[in-house]
Amino acid sequence: MNSTLKPFDLISLGFMTFAFFLGAGNIIFPTMAGMLAGEAMWPAMLGFLLTAVGLPLLGLFAVARAGGGVAKMTQLLHPGIGIAISVVIFIIIGPLIAAPRTGLVAYELSLRAYSETPVLSQLSYSLLFFGLAALLALYPGRLMDSIGKILTPLLIVLLLVLAVTVMLASGRETLPTAEQYLVAPLAQGIVDGYNTMDALASIMFGMLIIDLLVKKGITEPSQQYRCLVWAALIAAAGLAVVYVSLFFLGAGFGVPGAASGGEILTHFVASQYGDLGMIVLGGVITLACLTTAVGLLSACSDYFSQLVPVSYRQFVVINALCCLAVANLDLSVLISYSIPVLVAVYPMAISLMLYSLSRQWLGLPREALLSILVVSVFFGAVEGFKVLGFSLAWLAWMPGFSVGLAWALPCLLVLLAFFVLGRVQERQASASA
Repeated sequence: MNSTLKPFDLISLGFMTFAFFLGAGNIIFPTMAGMLAGEAMWPAMLGFLLTAVGLPLLGLFAVARAGGGVAKMTQLLHPGIGIAISVVIFIIIGPLIAAPRTGLVAYELSLRAYSETPVLSQLSYSLLFFGLAALLALYPGRLMDSIGKILTPLLIVLLLVLAVTVMLASGRETLPTAEQYLVAPLAQGIVDGYNTMDALASIMFGMLIIDLLVKKGITEPSQQYRCLVWAALIAAAGLAVVYVSLFFLGAGFGVPGAASGGEILTHFVASQYGDLGMIVLGGVITLACLTTAVGLLSACSDYFSQLVPVSYRQFVVINALCCLAVANLDLSVLISYSIPVLVAVYPMAISLMLYSLSRQWLGLPREALLSILVVSVFFGAVEGFKVLGFSLAWLAWMPGFSVGLAWALPCLLVLLAFFVLGRVQERQASASA
């Protein structure tokens, strides 16, 4: 018998989804982007919101519409294609970049400034952080209760205090706009939003939420769709509030020469609340990053355990150990190697979401899917090679090439072509009826 979620449980599901998304990148990148954008903050912030809020919302909607993750979205093609795409996304968002970054940023913004032996303290902190994350992830059926009803409300209260402080604080000073934001701040904000990785995470989290709903007895697809849409809207609203306040913080209280948004954030909190504020900030960051790490470990382990004969719990431990190793790199090193990977993969992920949402209106849906994947993978590779420093001047004529969006127009044109084909086929069917 199919169950339904009560309103309070639905809100808890939304809070859990918000907490899963709100991790390391969601805190450091909008703050840094706000400082660099300076007087161009508004268009840059709009671009950032489009990719860091709009795309996760789009991703959860796509999962809800397809009734599952990448495998469902690509079911018209050979199963190996869906598996390959899923594995790439899960590795990036899991043990390679996103999950280790949660522990690394939590350490950078909580204990690093007080440590006299950073190498040893970073290792010790990582062991404790990922040990706790793994412990919580070992019991996926309790995630909604432990995170959605307990951890997230506390996190939201602390973030609201920070947001109010930013809006009421005096002594604002806008730094000069950085060069990359002078010409096209909207486009730069769009690309900056990639760094949160939430568009990729939305596909994973959508699958995880559906699995949690099934464990709660909600097996009817229409009910799952309703729950997932509400969770997506609640999470998107929360993320938008956080990003807007952090953009204002960066733009109004920037630190000249800051290496990351974390440095700006710690400087602001220290100036407003002193040592007590720094302790609270460390708790906020650790809590935000921990909830995200739990979600990432759980989603990755659940998927990989379905591919190979290794249990979910064993994969939780394996992924946690991989995260532990990567989390002991320097933050700047982790960010530097993640950027080319993200700009290469994002076009494919976004195109797959758009296809899933528009599939019912496309003619020849199988050919449309194959075409959009080929085009997005090619231009994603172009963007990745460009970030790595390869000379691709022969493509410089393309719209958006200079700002990392050369893929957008070709992919949209592919979808438009198959949409027009679908309308033509409908008219022909009507005429022959």
